[in-house]
Amino acid sequence: MKDDRISVQMWMSLESNQTAFTEFFLLGFQISQCFRISLFCLFFVIYFGTICGNLLIITLVSTSKTLHTPMYFFIAQLSISDILVITDIVPNLLHILLNNGGTITLINCITQFYFLCAPEAFECFLLAVMSYDRYVAICNPLRYSTIMTSGHCVILAIICWLFGFSIILIYIIKTAKLNFCGPNIIDHLFCDIVPLLDLSCSDTFIIHLEIYVMGVPIILIPTSIIVMSYTYIVLTVLRIPSSTGRHKAFSTCSSHLIVVSIFYWTIFCVYVVPTKGLTLTMSKILSLLYTVLTPLVNPIVYSLRNKDIRKAVQETLYKCVI
Repeated sequence: MKDDRISVQMWMSLESNQTAFTEFFLLGFQISQCFRISLFCLFFVIYFGTICGNLLIITLVSTSKTLHTPMYFFIAQLSISDILVITDIVPNLLHILLNNGGTITLINCITQFYFLCAPEAFECFLLAVMSYDRYVAICNPLRYSTIMTSGHCVILAIICWLFGFSIILIYIIKTAKLNFCGPNIIDHLFCDIVPLLDLSCSDTFIIHLEIYVMGVPIILIPTSIIVMSYTYIVLTVLRIPSSTGRHKAFSTCSSHLIVVSIFYWTIFCVYVVPTKGLTLTMSKILSLLYTVLTPLVNPIVYSLRNKDIRKAVQETLYKCVI
């Protein structure tokens, strides 16, 4: 009986220890103070430039009548998503760089992970919708205005937002219920799913399974829509007799193709390519590709390669000067 009581006490003690860690320590970059200050300045400039660039696109699309088209409406939605992603990551990253690490509660860690993944999932759906928009514009130009109405575009955007935030919520809830009884040090720049699952002492099989299952609607379906849309676009463009017409048709898709390539390339590098041979520092740098680089590059791509946006900027500046 005495041994049984001791076993029960040890089991209760273990159970209490499993929920003891509700706070984590993010290491960030373990480098000299000089390099950390340099990185702080770099990321601050990138953050400021990204916010300004995306806000500029949102403002131009909202105020310029020439940009009141489905394509630019979706570009503005993409800018909102990019602002959410980089605001979720960079401010806390700047704090970590200044203090050579920083603590974060479990709730805040899960919240940060949610507001990173949900906009990324939304972007997957949005890029598929944008490819469909280009498909209709090139393959069915006479019906474009009747198919891609403003009401239709708003509904598609709302569906993308709802899908992105609701699908991710499924395994966010499961992750929030995990117990953490081991080390509470996360050798990363932000809260990501892999470090969290590695620190958990609970059974994570269901969460791993959910991640793979959720990958079908989040990755495979949008990718299939993009591939099918551009297959039909290429076939249609190749039937255009004049080279000028083909060039003009392809130019309307170039910016979207660049954004799609950058987005999927960064996601592929971080989550698909095996990372066993990579150092922790290299893994951290790769994670910055889709959290910091992509939100910065998107407005640059659309502003530099788009005549309408450049014209809208010039008109806005002209009005401000006058």
